[in-house]
Amino acid sequence: MKKTTVAIVGCGRIARSHFPALAYFDDVRIKYACDLIREKAEDLGEKHGAENIITDYKIALSDPEVDAVYVLTPNYVHYVVTMDALRAGKHVFCEKPVTVNYDLSVEMAKEAEKQGKLLNIGVCNRYNETVERIAELNKNGVLGNLYHVYCSFRNYRSIPGLGGPFTIKEQSGGGVLIDWGIHFIDLILYIMGGAEIKTVSADMYSEMAKNIKDYVYRDMWAGPPVENGINDVEDYVTGHIRTDKATITFSGAWAQNIDKREMFIDFLGDKAGVRMDYSGKYTLYTTRDGVLVEEQPEFEKTNMYLREDRAFIDAIHTGEHTRSHIDNILNSMKLLDYIYRSAETKREIVL
Repeated sequence: MKKTTVAIVGCGRIARSHFPALAYFDDVRIKYACDLIREKAEDLGEKHGAENIITDYKIALSDPEVDAVYVLTPNYVHYVVTMDALRAGKHVFCEKPVTVNYDLSVEMAKEAEKQGKLLNIGVCNRYNETVERIAELNKNGVLGNLYHVYCSFRNYRSIPGLGGPFTIKEQSGGGVLIDWGIHFIDLILYIMGGAEIKTVSADMYSEMAKNIKDYVYRDMWAGPPVENGINDVEDYVTGHIRTDKATITFSGAWAQNIDKREMFIDFLGDKAGVRMDYSGKYTLYTTRDGVLVEEQPEFEKTNMYLREDRAFIDAIHTGEHTRSHIDNILNSMKLLDYIYRSAETKREIVL
């Protein structure tokens, strides 16, 4: 059995999901674990059978045995490493968001096409059974006319790594929208079966940590705070989107002065509605024979990272453009770009 040889660049938080998934596959060989902080690469690489620990990703790119590169770095590094890997003749799996803005995302897609290589993006929720089930409900007409979708991704005082890469726009591309919102926006568009955007109106705020030293927090993953750092991204976003299918409204907050964590999506159809809890459950509300019905189906859930990585590895050999191929993700990045533009210009964007 010929194994697919991969190099993993970036051994931080998200790599903890991909390393065990790739190590699980008998037909995958993890040849390199790479991180600028060698200890991080050693920790995950040695635990999951990486053959080599490196701090310079170009060593892996120069290795003809490497078939594919996983780019699991901070957002602002996605573009450079991905472009280098594609030009080196490697297939690429790049974590979400594609990169810090839509224009650079398009460049990455064009380079992948030019090189004849796959570029898949880490939109793991497209491999979540809950998302798949709701997509089937919509596709099969169970919801009837899906006319509106509302989503909330809000938490109480939880800005990640305040003052560091997560809150420096040049490095992250944005705040809560590009960090959390991309997951919600992308899975909504996926469940809708794609949609043509008509208008976008949004507002953003960065109110909760204007003074980093004084910010009091409940939780700070990717922390601790960098007191002399930068915070120039949004901690709250809200907006309204019109499409050729349904309207979409959303509200997202890394930090708010309401002690509630609300992570859900409501799909409203004229025959039925669904509330999807981001934890993985969903509830269907409908009527049968004139009686109101509420159902919360029980079903076996598998590891979505395992399924996502399996699809990418298989696609390397088949050439299939899977649901996470860059061509299927660009519309989500374009919508994020419209949301940022609307908020920055304080006007509705009409397409």
